[in-house]
Parts: sequence; structure tokens; C-alpha cells
Amino acid sequence: MTDRERALQGVDTNVPSVARVYDYLLGGKDNFAVDRQVAELILEISPDAPATGRANREFLERVVRYLAGEAGVRQFIDLGSGLPTQGNVHQIAQGVDPAARVVYVDNDPIVLTHGQALLAEDGATTIVQGDIREPKALLDHAGLRQFIDFSRPVGLLLFAILHHLKDEEDPRGIATRLLAGLPAGSYIAISHFHNPGPALPAVAEQVTAGEKLFNERLGTGRWRTREEILAYFGGLEPIEPGLVPLLQWRPSPSAAPHVRTAAELAPLHYAFLGGVARKP
Repeated sequence: MTDRERALQGVDTNVPSVARVYDYLLGGKDNFAVDRQVAELILEISPDAPATGRANREFLERVVRYLAGEAGVRQFIDLGSGLPTQGNVHQIAQGVDPAARVVYVDNDPIVLTHGQALLAEDGATTIVQGDIREPKALLDHAGLRQFIDFSRPVGLLLFAILHHLKDEEDPRGIATRLLAGLPAGSYIAISHFHNPGPALPAVAEQVTAGEKLFNERLGTGRWRTREEILAYFGGLEPIEPGLVPLLQWRPSPSAAPHVRTAAELAPLHYAFLGGVARKP
């Protein structure tokens, strides 16, 4: 049986998946017709959605490189990791230190199957099944505890996941409980859909349409205010430049200035924020 056949066991291919829709937008092949249909609808509203998705991946790469390098973090938990792509967390972290440990967490069976196949021969990395809505069970997971030493700093990565929690699921409370379980010296990194409101009315109108589509077709997706997103950091010490549009967080010197400028002028540049904070 192939990895794809194992992944399909118990999967309803008539129901779209957030992970597979993102996979399609990023140019991946682990998606089905129903996922592509939703992605095409997203592209009608936001033609620059693939560029925004890539910006999130590039933000992840810069954050992990900073944490593993300058901050000296040697263990990472990536919640809602999604389908494997180029520049995975363990590849970046272990490029700095081959002994760096990474635990991916997801609840999508296809993500789990592909992750297990990818990591079969990597003794410092694993993937476990877990749900961010159950933070205590997640942090107590035996598979996670085998890899993560909670007496040492941890890099907790929440990339493009909190905006898939509904308000009634208490994303702020979940973030607070996750942070409470981390040792001193740990870091939290967040990327999140952003609604800039009256400050950028054209962007706000676009993301409101996107939020409606996401909830109608995927049952999830919230573009929140800057203040709401900041609250997820729990008042921790921000790492410069703070919570900013993704391309503005410590941009790579190798990126051509004219390319960065053009990308930053795209409306959706202001609809996706990211930041990192340290737990003292």
C-alpha cells in the first residue's frame, strides 16, 4: 500500500481540507478536486493568495533560523504543521544544529501519513496527532514528551493556525494555556490573518469576503484585529520589529529591494501579520 493510499483511509475526499487547500495554493500535489474548487474561489477574491502563502512560509524560515541561530533554541513544537513542503522546520533548525529536535503536531490524517513517511529516518524529529483545542493533552502527549525536554527553552510555532479557531473556541485562552506550559526562556511565534479595518478599507472589504468564503466552504477562518492578535502573546517581551506584516519581519538581505517593495504594496500584505515573543 502506498503512502497516499494509507492517507486516504478514513478521509472524505468530498469535504475540503484547510491543509490541502493551502497545499494547492502553494503549488503542491496532495489535494483533491474539492480542495482545488475552494482554492479557485479564493483566488477569485484574492489573486495574490499564493504569494501570501509563500510569504508565510518565508516568515517561518526566517523565524526558525533566528530562533535556532541567534536565540540558541534547540527544540521546537510546530502546531498545525500542515503538509510537508520545501523549507520544513526540522530542515532549517537542523541546518543550524543537526541535534535540534522538532515535533510536528497535526490532526489531519493525510498530514500525519506524509509526515511519518518524510521523517522515517530522522531520529531527532517526529510527528504526533494532536488538537490545539486541547492544549493540556497536547503538551502532555507521550510522543511529544519523548522528544521535548521542558526543563529547557522551547520554540512554540503557531503559524496560520489560531485564525482557524472560532471565537467561541477561545483562542486567547488556548494560547494562554500553551504559554503557561512552556519553560522560561521559551519563544512563541505567531502568524495570523489580519483585518486592518477602517485604516485600510479596501483590504478590509477584501478580507471580509475571504472570511465569508472560508467559513462557508471550510467552516473556519477569522481575520482578526491587531489588538486581538497581540493578545495571543500574553504580554510577553516582543522580539523586534514586533507584530508586523510578514515581509517586514527581519527580511532577508538577499531579497532584492524592488521585489520586497512591490510585494509589500500588494493589498494582502497587510492582511497577514506575524511576530515573535520571549517568555522571561
